[in-house]
Amino acid sequence: MKIARRALVAGTIMSGLFLLASGVAGAQEAAVDNEFSASSMKYLAAAIAMGLGSIGPAIGIGMIGSKAMESLGRNPEAAGAIQTNMILTVAFAEAIGIYALVVAILIGFVF
Repeated sequence: MKIARRALVAGTIMSGLFLLASGVAGAQEAAVDNEFSASSMKYLAAAIAMGLGSIGPAIGIGMIGSKAMESLGRNPEAAGAIQTNMILTVAFAEAIGIYALVVAILIGFVF
């Protein structure tokens, strides 16, 4: 798990440096000749933000479901409490994915 976390951090840093070096932040001042590449880099940045922002919630929701099924197998009488806590935790994990979606939409249409 530590290796996957390190790879995710390294990938995020590298993509951030790539976007910084490509001049996406200064896309508003781009020349007419460079307009197509600035626009495409903007959408590429939105895709990277959405892709990286959905990895964490996907892994988290998978682990939540796995542990909930494991605990239901061990203690079936506690199904109500386990299901309630599982749904609440999935909602919190899903909110992080929604934040990534909002950032991707902002990158794509506003900046």
